[in-house]
Formats: sequence, C-alpha cells, structure tokens
Amino acid sequence: MDPIDKEDAIPDVFEPARLGPLTLRNRTIKAATFEGMTKGALVTDDLIEFHRRHAAGGVGMTTVAYCAVAPEGRTERDQIWMRREALPGLRRLADAVHAEGAAVSAQIGHAGPVANAASNGLPALAPSGSISPLSLRRTRAATAADIERITKAHADAALLAVEAGFDAVEIHMGHNYFTSAFLSPKINKRRDGYGGSLANRAKVARGVARAVREAVGDRIAILAKLNMDDGVPGGLWLDESLQVAQWLEQDGGLDALELTAGSSLLNPMYLFRGEAPVREFAATFPQPQRLGIQLVGGKFIRSYPYREAFLLDSARQFRAALTMPLVLLGGITERATMDRAMAEGFQFVALARALLREPDLIDRIQKEPATRSLCIHCNKCMPTIFTRTHCVLA
Repeated sequence: MDPIDKEDAIPDVFEPARLGPLTLRNRTIKAATFEGMTKGALVTDDLIEFHRRHAAGGVGMTTVAYCAVAPEGRTERDQIWMRREALPGLRRLADAVHAEGAAVSAQIGHAGPVANAASNGLPALAPSGSISPLSLRRTRAATAADIERITKAHADAALLAVEAGFDAVEIHMGHNYFTSAFLSPKINKRRDGYGGSLANRAKVARGVARAVREAVGDRIAILAKLNMDDGVPGGLWLDESLQVAQWLEQDGGLDALELTAGSSLLNPMYLFRGEAPVREFAATFPQPQRLGIQLVGGKFIRSYPYREAFLLDSARQFRAALTMPLVLLGGITERATMDRAMAEGFQFVALARALLREPDLIDRIQKEPATRSLCIHCNKCMPTIFTRTHCVLA
C-alpha cells in the first residue's frame, strides 16, 4: 500500500461513524463531567440546557454524568439516580439533544467508596471496609448480595436509558468507583472469590458489562470508561488493566472502551493534568474542613504538568492489544491532536474541560482547523461541581 492509500485509510474525525448500533454524525464525544445541576437527584432545565448547548456546538454525542444505579451509589445526594421518577426529565433531555442533531449517552455506575455516606445518609460500599478520605466515615464491605444487587441495578439503569430515548450508556469502571475499586489491589483486600487474583478482582466489572448487554441487547450502544492505571502506588496498573480490557473484549458486552486514569478516592488530579486548585476547593467547604484543605490539600490534590494528549502514551498499549473501538481522552483540544488520534487507530476522541470553556469548540474547529482552544487548564472548573459546573473564565 503506497503512502497515499495509507492517508486515505485514516478516518476524518468529522465524518459519520458507527458506534455499535449507532451512527454518530462525527467522532467527537463530550466526556462525562458531573454537572452539579440535578437538584433532588432529577433532571433540571439547567441540565437540559447544558447538554443542548454541547449538542448545538457540534459534538457527535454528549454524555450525561453521573447517573447512579442505586441511591447509596451517589457521590452526593443531589446526583441523579436511575429510577422511574427520573424518566420524564431524561426523556426531555434526550429530545433536546436529538433536536440539535447529536446523540446522548448516560454514564451509569455506582460510586462505591467514592460515595459520600454523610450526604446520602447511606453507608458507602467498598470491596473492603476502610475509612474514606472523602467523607471520613467507614465504608462497608460489599456482600455477595450487594454485588448481585448492584450488578442488576446497572442492567435496570440501562433499560431505563433505553426507555428514555438515550442512544448509549457508558458504564463507569474508572476512578475507583465500585467496579474500579474491586479491580484495585490497593483497595480490594478481600479473601473470597472477588479478591486476590486479577481474575477474581475483575468479576464485578465483567459481570456488570455482561448484565447490561443481556438487558439491552443491541438497542443502544454500550461503552465503558476503564482505568488504565490508578495513579497511586499499589493500585491498578497498565499490565493488569490491559488484561481486564482483553477479557471485556472477549466477553462481547461492550461496543467501545473509553480510556481514563486516576483515583477520585486517592489521586484525582492524575486525570486532570494542569494546575491544582487547592485554594478554590478549600473555599467550597465550611470550617474547619476549609483550613484543613488549605494546610494539607496539596498532598491529595496534586499538580501534574499538562500537555496535549497526555494519556496517549498509555492508550497506545491498549490500541496495540485490542481490536474493539477505543475512545481517546485527555488533553484533546486541537484538530491536529484529533487527526493524530485517528491516524493511530483510535475511533473516537472525548473532550471535557475545553468544552466547558467553549461549548461550540467542535463546530469552530470543523469550520477552521487552525482554531485554538481557550482552555488554560487551570482546573478551577473542578470545584464548581459543588454548585453548577462551569468554566470560571467564560
């Protein structure tokens, strides 16, 4: 094959693309970013407008985050959890996104040890009992019955998404949420059939993916957001994550994997490269927590240098080991980066912070490829999840 043929084989990021049973208008996805707009754990007009703006701005699909599958699986009590009462609002949201020509996905999952037990009024569940650094309460070790219930809850949540007119669901298997916590040898200290070996630790993730596929079949696309590594010593690392990804591919439950990294429980900034907004995070808390965060928050909210496509080096290893479609996430703000992802075999790219700054960035890049994002990676948008997620500079 000559060089011209090779160039022709590289997909255009702005051409329509298949994702399972879907055809997206292009290969860009608005990544899940908790919106802080779900008062009463229900869809609000603000949430609908948030996703409508991203759809109008040109993305192929926008992802609603975060849709908990059970009430104790929320990171705080105002997050959506997938139940009948949420259905009318979810339908209105799907209709608004579709009216702008985009598809819509629901990120479904269970926060596990990342859940705020104090806010939810329910114990946070983890593979093993421990003190949560987030709520300072003890998490409860999930029983076999809890695992069975939560697995079924993922399937039920996916069915509700189908009923609401959503085009896809994204199963949250990252950031040390429930399934990700089971994968992590640092967090999962169990001695039963769900702990120890990687095969045992992967049972929850594999079971959830299979249950969702069995429930919805090919009616919607099924993605999973999977940690490539936890970013903490003793946590899940690339070698084990690659094996889990291969098992998920073999099981046939997924249409694509979105590759992520970091631990909301132990090292959140490992995913959000750039400045560490310790002062802004501290300001969202009352005293004495505010003072504590100001004094020692830098040990938890660490700073990592930003660069374009900062997860690409790790993601390449997954691209080489898998045949299923992959979504590249992390520092994608320019047309050249999108083209590079396509050239290296990634089928989709996902953006988050840059779209908070400019919801119409995709549309503008399509019209003028030299367009540069205005996002400066200050990460001051992150603390706004406690109110209404937004770019503080916009």
